[in-house]
Amino acid sequence: QAQLVESGGGLVQPGGSLRLSCVGSGRTFTEYYMGWFRQAPGKEREFVAAVTWLGYAILYADSVKGRFTISRDRAKNTVYLQMNSLKLEDTAVYYCAAGLKGLRIASGDYNYWGRGTQVTVSS
Repeated sequence: QAQLVESGGGLVQPGGSLRLSCVGSGRTFTEYYMGWFRQAPGKEREFVAAVTWLGYAILYADSVKGRFTISRDRAKNTVYLQMNSLKLEDTAVYYCAAGLKGLRIASGDYNYWGRGTQVTVSS
């Protein structure tokens, strides 16, 4: 059974950095597009970034462009989200997702989801 497991969340001060990881198991994800989403308390889940599994195309939400970097290690079946210059408004649970429909921003276009990792930006 396909599974995605996120890690790397935590508490960080504004301006700090974190790197999230998402490890896939249970199937091959070579044909899948991988995305990161986040959900803050009381808000809807929102798109953060996505990358093709082969890494030739990337998409970012405007709110994180220039601060976050998505990447993947095919050998490790892992997708990363490097988050720099973190802001208070980046506080959320971050989810990894895999889908087949391309670099999409709608959560409904993704087939597999991890359980999420909490990122808290606070002074």
